[in-house]
Amino acid sequence: MLRGKTISVIIPAYNEAKRIGSVLSKIPDFIDEIIVVDDGSKDNTSEVAENWGAKVIRLKQNQGKGAAMKAGINEASGDIIVFMDADGQHNPKEIEKLIIPIINDEADFVIGSRLIKTQGKRPLIRRLSNFLSTFLIKLKLGIEVKDTQSGFRAIKREFLPEIESKRYEVETELLIKAVKKGARVKETPVERIYGIETGHFRFEDIIRFLKVLFKY
Repeated sequence: MLRGKTISVIIPAYNEAKRIGSVLSKIPDFIDEIIVVDDGSKDNTSEVAENWGAKVIRLKQNQGKGAAMKAGINEASGDIIVFMDADGQHNPKEIEKLIIPIINDEADFVIGSRLIKTQGKRPLIRRLSNFLSTFLIKLKLGIEVKDTQSGFRAIKREFLPEIESKRYEVETELLIKAVKKGARVKETPVERIYGIETGHFRFEDIIRFLKVLFKY
């Protein structure tokens, strides 16, 4: 708990047994609830997470990041929900940077922006998708979000929408639906380490993003 607000952290994970322990070991003490959603892993991701004291939800088969996030949301009880990846790209010590603007009533939805220091290090497909999403989100919603695809984010419970997307397009769906519910969006700079990521973002995910953009 931080300043009277309970905090839940949801971490979708797929075959992250080698990295999830390091991530969980750095979660701040003020976090009330850590939920790891094992998205059909073939390794012992679940066991490692449980050994670190996380609540683990096991999906029988790999369904995608969106499905894992939805499963985590259904179990989360916090006033503020934080999402982060399991592969070590996000620094858990920066969680506080995401939730303080919400606690201070400066925002309802805070996105950890990776662009300030790391844009040049990002894979080409990621830079392309983010360029398109930033431009199109501004046209659709009238707001400028420089890192729409960041998976490191925090949101007030009352602005959580019903998630329908299965894969990486979930980041866009969540943003659009939260804004349409009246959420105030803020970005805050965070570190991100590229080169160790284990997610498989593909060109097809850009197509899915475009479909989500026009659907919602």
